[in-house]
Amino acid sequence: MSGDEQVRLARAYLAAVAEPPAPALAACVAEHGPVRTAALVRGGSAPGAVADEVESRRRHVSGADLLAATRRIGARLLIPEDPGWPAERFGLLAGAAEVGVPGMAAPLALWVRGRADLNEALAASVAVVGARAATGYGEHLAAELGHGLASAGCAVVSGAAYGIDGAAHRGALAAGGTTVAFLACGIDIDYPAGHGRLLRALAQQGAVATEYPPGTTPRRHRFLVRNRLIAACGQGTVVVEAGARSGAGNTANTTDALGLPLMAVPGPVTSASSVGCHDMVRSGKAVLVTSTPQVLEMINPLGAAPLVDPVPAARRTDALEPRARQLHDAVSACKGADADRLAQESGLSLRAVRALLPEMELAGLVERKEGGWAVCAG
Repeated sequence: MSGDEQVRLARAYLAAVAEPPAPALAACVAEHGPVRTAALVRGGSAPGAVADEVESRRRHVSGADLLAATRRIGARLLIPEDPGWPAERFGLLAGAAEVGVPGMAAPLALWVRGRADLNEALAASVAVVGARAATGYGEHLAAELGHGLASAGCAVVSGAAYGIDGAAHRGALAAGGTTVAFLACGIDIDYPAGHGRLLRALAQQGAVATEYPPGTTPRRHRFLVRNRLIAACGQGTVVVEAGARSGAGNTANTTDALGLPLMAVPGPVTSASSVGCHDMVRSGKAVLVTSTPQVLEMINPLGAAPLVDPVPAARRTDALEPRARQLHDAVSACKGADADRLAQESGLSLRAVRALLPEMELAGLVERKEGGWAVCAG
């Protein structure tokens, strides 16, 4: 067996032998390497903290079986030694663990479906997260952001859940862009079940990834653990809707802990689905954003030209002097009227109306019809 094969086999074993994030095991791998650490774990001679993380599974996991299962389901095992590993993004998690931030550790490996090179895809990326029980308002905005970010060349990162996650992914797919989903279960499990078709589309146009080995079922705590990957893999996180306590709030806290930009979209002040977003903004933890350009401005590298909201398109009536605009409004409202009626509607003198109408007609703003004056189409 070649050295590369030994490393991949050891990584497969280690990624399944402890429940993520397994910070002690990750630290041991960083110090001793995956092959040596796997031998220590199998032999029951791992250091104390590592032994606590692996004891219940170390005799029941086979790296070879996991790699065979991975091939059977058409997935691949991505490891830190591969060129497609997003080392910069996951380096944030390793750094947070080194300074004692609880619950932080880079994944030991990832099971992946999809064509995208994760390292390339995540070089420019934004996480978009929010409530599962989203409102129509929230889903619309998430889809708009997903579409806008993907159109701007950013990968959209989320968790493939119902509500905001799914809407953001679909927006990115509709734009023909890249989108990446991180799961809280095995790569062979469609969760939620109703998103099976979406997950297949994600694999076609981006990637679906998880640190959990094939066959792992979703559990509540696994979603919270998974959220650190979503936070780390975006250059910033946008929360579209979130309740007072939510998984999206957990992702937001991790984003803040990693020192990455955190953004929140406002909603109606009466909506329970936006309470979390408003609290993030009010506390100063998040910056309020309402559009794709504002998100891009937040994640722009220091010193780059800031992106601003596009200037609204000019209207043909913008250059009109006040009396002419007043008359144009009256013509629009009346939908066919003579000069006398327009004088009454606009409040202008009949003399002024009769003087202005021919000028506006020559400018292509109004036209005389059988029933009276009307606004020109276009």
